[in-house]
Amino acid sequence: MPSLKDLKNRIESVKSTRKITKAMQMVAAAKLRRAQDAAEASRPYTERFNAVMAGLAASVGGSDTAPKLLSGTGSDQVQLLIVMTAERGLCGGFNGNIAKLAKTHAQKLLAEGKTVKIVTVGKKGRDAMKRDFGSLFVGHVDLTDVKRVSYADAQGIAKDVLGRFDAEEFDVATIFFARFENVVTQHPTAQQIIPAKFEQVEDADATLYDYEPGEEEILADLLPRGVATAIFSALLENAASEQGARMSAMDNATRNAGEMIDKLTIEFNRSRQAVITNELIEIISGAEAL
Repeated sequence: MPSLKDLKNRIESVKSTRKITKAMQMVAAAKLRRAQDAAEASRPYTERFNAVMAGLAASVGGSDTAPKLLSGTGSDQVQLLIVMTAERGLCGGFNGNIAKLAKTHAQKLLAEGKTVKIVTVGKKGRDAMKRDFGSLFVGHVDLTDVKRVSYADAQGIAKDVLGRFDAEEFDVATIFFARFENVVTQHPTAQQIIPAKFEQVEDADATLYDYEPGEEEILADLLPRGVATAIFSALLENAASEQGARMSAMDNATRNAGEMIDKLTIEFNRSRQAVITNELIEIISGAEAL
């Protein structure tokens, strides 16, 4: 049975931990608001951009002169997985869920006889996948010094990916990130960005647009921007998801610390009462012996 001193030290230690988790929760809540606003503000642009690109891609169809970023290489043998996670931990299952989805996808591709290459964005994703897929790593992007994600960061990643595609290092590229819904819900998502895929949307005004120059020339110019836009949107979603997950995790940790303090306090009081009772028994026994 632990001594009174040990119990007191444990209570003080848990109280200190609770102060830290509470402070981290408040910091995450402040960062979440900015990150959520940025992610939500980017969605209308991304959706409209994809709608326009879907219309252009549909008009080009299976043309032999279609840009390579749209038509692909004609093969899907070599797959590039871009795993985007956080640089820091203490955010619940945020990093683990993205890594799990990427691992499952990689295992499926390997089982089909595909060649898999992995680029990681964020230290936690790299650490999570290193044990099983370390030999497949071909690149890593460190965003440790980035305080707030910008489009320039996405352009840097897109430039590296597009350079690899032009060098014929892969056929298909897929990004893995967490789509933000709310503080307690973030959805791990896989999105193919090369060859580009655009969902058809109902747009009554689609027939009113006449493009100059031709669709193929416009696509050739916009598709690289589309890759950067998809990566930027994923980074913003990840940033909001990370802070939401960290806020939720630190709130749970603070609650658990409070419960532990209550239990330790009860145990401390019981132990102290037992010590006092034993001392009284010894005093009474000694007095009776006299």
